[in-house]
Amino acid sequence: MQPTNLAPIPELFVSYDSAQKLKHEAGALVSWDLTPRQICDLELLMNGGFNPLKGFLSEEDYNGVVENMRLTSGELWPMPITLDVGDDFANSVEVGQDIALRDQEGVILAMMSVTDKWEPNKANEAKKVFGADDSAHPAVNYLHNQAGKIYLGGPITGIQQPVHYDFRARRDTPNELRAYFRKMGWRRVVAFQTRNPLHRAHQELTFRAAKEAQANLLIHPVVGLTKPGDIDHFTRVRCYEAVLDQYPASTTSMSLLNLAMRMGGPREAVWHGLIRKNHGCTHFIVGRDHAGPGKNSAGEDFYGPYDAQDLFREHQEEMGIEMVDFKHMVFVQDRAQYEPADEIADADDVTILNISGTELRRRLAEGLEIPEWFSFPAVVEELRKSRPPRANQGFTVFFTGFSGSGKSTIANALMVKLMEMGGRPVTLLDGDIVRKNLSSELGFSKEHRDLNIRRIGYVASEITKNGGIAICAPIAPYATTRRAVREDVEAFGAFIEVHVATSIEECERRDRKGLYKLAREGKIKEFTGISDPYDVPVDPELSVETENVDVDNCAHQVILKLESMGLIKA
Repeated sequence: MQPTNLAPIPELFVSYDSAQKLKHEAGALVSWDLTPRQICDLELLMNGGFNPLKGFLSEEDYNGVVENMRLTSGELWPMPITLDVGDDFANSVEVGQDIALRDQEGVILAMMSVTDKWEPNKANEAKKVFGADDSAHPAVNYLHNQAGKIYLGGPITGIQQPVHYDFRARRDTPNELRAYFRKMGWRRVVAFQTRNPLHRAHQELTFRAAKEAQANLLIHPVVGLTKPGDIDHFTRVRCYEAVLDQYPASTTSMSLLNLAMRMGGPREAVWHGLIRKNHGCTHFIVGRDHAGPGKNSAGEDFYGPYDAQDLFREHQEEMGIEMVDFKHMVFVQDRAQYEPADEIADADDVTILNISGTELRRRLAEGLEIPEWFSFPAVVEELRKSRPPRANQGFTVFFTGFSGSGKSTIANALMVKLMEMGGRPVTLLDGDIVRKNLSSELGFSKEHRDLNIRRIGYVASEITKNGGIAICAPIAPYATTRRAVREDVEAFGAFIEVHVATSIEECERRDRKGLYKLAREGKIKEFTGISDPYDVPVDPELSVETENVDVDNCAHQVILKLESMGLIKA
């Protein structure tokens, strides 16, 4: 009899003929265009990766998952998988109705029968699922600032898989992996989850884990959505492919998982375990601070280093997948080998070397040497291609401040100084220029101002991606929107927020465009600083005072900041 981890698991797809017929019918239904995160969730719902779920969670299931990690059936499930939509769409849909779910190009991927529609308590979801209602957590930020207000629940009928044009041979559904393990005669399989490139320490720990579990190894990196600021998956997969030949081919395989991570620490580790069990694995490596999002608003870690291992251990029997807890590996120079940090008996007498993720990023950014004991030359070469030294990368300088604070004037001076230096094209995205060329149809309501700033951010991120310098000088009064722009840009290069800290009194005294006078007379509604709030930046890269300081000096302060960050050569 074959082991249960290799038997096929249920998928939510209908047969090819039914799919053709349904596609035709679904064309007439109300349809929802899925967000990138929802597409990742839908793919794993349909292909069995999220088994036992049969669709997006109902309200009752959602409450059970949030409060105690249980579905109404009593089964363990730690992460809410919900279809979040905006008010307008929610109002157009009735419970009992079928809707079509489309990808971003309008292709129908599935049908959903809406059984539930509710407005969740997101603060409670944040606290219970992620441990704190703190927007420094990427998933909590997503929950409050990107996800729709209303959740829809109901079963899914899968019509077709989302299309991927990249690394097609490396992507496997749970049943494809199970079939592969059957064919190879692999009964015990240990999965390694990663969102970072593999270096020598990872290789050593995966070797050890496989040996300890007496199992074959599945390297199972996430290529859906990871933490903002992570290395893009194209670069990472090229890095993985570069080191695969360091592993024995008969006992190692690699497959890509299109998962949208939530960086949810302990609950995420249990979720990852259930997903890997669905993919036919018997063991799962859980590391220190597994899927941790980093620091909270108070500058402390969101989760303890072993919280994830503890929660996993508590539930592993019920989950049917065993944890291999992975040790922190360090390089012992005297023995020229990697050893678990807590097992070095003569730690005081030997030289222990270790490079943290932050240190690695610094060395890449500054073009410094990355030693061979730390990583494989092929991996370093791939990383250097996508992350050239900082002085050759694009970046964005983002000025924010009241109207009339001197943003545009300083931005202009900075542009001229950077053009004088040469080396990279410089683009100025000034508030007025953008309003004329990019946002001429927008007004000044909060929604329109946000949209205007998001457009500026999009253009700046494209300029940054292509190695240029973008200088932005909008008012940008809202912190949430500035954060969103920062995330857009930091995917490709550095983001320097400069707060032009001129007081509202001084701006009103200058009133170069006569706008403050009109705002005081009530002729301009929602004017920043008078009748609309301005969120003062809490932690900008630079804050400049303009009262009694000449423009040249202000621009020079920015130049010095860019030099200190390594973005321009001193």
